[in-house]
Amino acid sequence: MQSSILRMGESRILGGMSLYFSASLLCICIVYDPCVQAWSKEGHAMTCKIAQDLLEPEAKHAVQMLLPDYVNGDLSALCVWPDQVRHWYKYRWTSSLHFIDTPDQACNFNYRRDCHDPHGVKDMCVAGAIQNFTNQLSHYRHGTSDRRHNMTEALLFLAHFMGDIHQPMHVGFTSDEGGNTIDLRWFRHKSNLHHVWDREIILTAATDYYGKDINLLQEDIEGNFTDGIWSADLASWRDCTDLVSCVNKYAAESINIACRWGIILRNTIFKFSFPLWPFFFLGIGSLINQVVAILFMPTDNYFNSRLPIVMKRIAQGGVRLAMILNRVLGDHTQENDSSVAPT
Repeated sequence: MQSSILRMGESRILGGMSLYFSASLLCICIVYDPCVQAWSKEGHAMTCKIAQDLLEPEAKHAVQMLLPDYVNGDLSALCVWPDQVRHWYKYRWTSSLHFIDTPDQACNFNYRRDCHDPHGVKDMCVAGAIQNFTNQLSHYRHGTSDRRHNMTEALLFLAHFMGDIHQPMHVGFTSDEGGNTIDLRWFRHKSNLHHVWDREIILTAATDYYGKDINLLQEDIEGNFTDGIWSADLASWRDCTDLVSCVNKYAAESINIACRWGIILRNTIFKFSFPLWPFFFLGIGSLINQVVAILFMPTDNYFNSRLPIVMKRIAQGGVRLAMILNRVLGDHTQENDSSVAPT
């Protein structure tokens, strides 16, 4: 396991199951701003609900023990907590852990090249964070946790970051900040490309197809991998013999989707198609993408073609989060433990 993020986590995540932590969570419940999202409140909640539904008894019990009493054992109630505290002084260091910026011309993920914060500190990205907090949680079942690690915080960060790494725009291009600087109109209101993938597609789907009921959308997602179109893929989603390789694969999947489907210049918007790759190699792909996004409003075709991708990534995030929690908190052999928890 890379060392710098571990040192960061050990020096900052203090106090065990502290009263301060419970108070800070209660404060968030009071001042929560629904406009500040990543994946979105709904996307993260669905990821965590899917994961919790797939937990084995021992892991499910551990999760319930780690959660504050007032959420009644519901992990999804706190899945957005890391977004709400990322700008607090105590947690400001976690800001860069929510995403990965990759070079525009690359359209791939390389841990050594891409996993760092804006100041160049290595391992400070969502891939490194997942490894770090999985490692912290791995001490819980063995009774070896100490006051360097707050197990509740580790659980919430891991759950949240497993959602983030499956959101394609959280593994995006450096120049447009994962689509955040690409302004556009989503049907009748202003938005940006990152927010479209974070929330707009989810809310539009809930409104158009599920009577604004997110629970029905989640049931549809779960049905697709339990006995539907993704059921044959479930085993491959769960397959993980080495956490580092698995997390790198999740990030690579996201940048591949961002590169192929996130960009605006596609035949899903226009009746003609031309490749954007040469423009990125010339260093002006993001600029062209932004100009087109401002001039042309995304059509129903963009929404309908990207919705299955968003639903699948939420499903994969939930299934894989459950896989990790079952291995580090459940009743598994030492051989299985070592396949997920880096040291």
